[in-house]
Amino acid sequence: MSQPEILNQAFELGFTYTRSTGPVVGRFLTELRNRNIVGIKASDGRVIVPPMEYDPDTAEELSDFVEVGQEGEIVSFAWVKHPREAHPMDKPFAWAMIKLDGADVPMVHCVAADSEDTVSTGGRVRAVWSDETKGFITDIRCFELI
Repeated sequence: MSQPEILNQAFELGFTYTRSTGPVVGRFLTELRNRNIVGIKASDGRVIVPPMEYDPDTAEELSDFVEVGQEGEIVSFAWVKHPREAHPMDKPFAWAMIKLDGADVPMVHCVAADSEDTVSTGGRVRAVWSDETKGFITDIRCFELI
């Protein structure tokens, strides 16, 4: 019995287009580049950070931007004892849900801390900006405990 011939060809998957961030996410990223943090007001008055294009409850288009504080409260956190190469920090840190002052919906970001014992729900944090801002979420290098 003969073996069937296996056909193959080299193939490289690529995406030859770019995607616009749009007016809402684009504004958020531009504000980060300028060291400001903005959210967006939902139809029920809640301030969502990062801003969304559409209301999560009504699907209504959103456009009312609100500047929020650079400090906030830890709502929940998870300690990373052994960071991996893909993590934003090379020493132990916390991923945290942070409700910024003036916001109603928390955002996820990393918190620099010396040990897990120093991080707590209800703890206060402040944004630490990268030396050079480019319009990415990583413009906020991390949050630090205050």
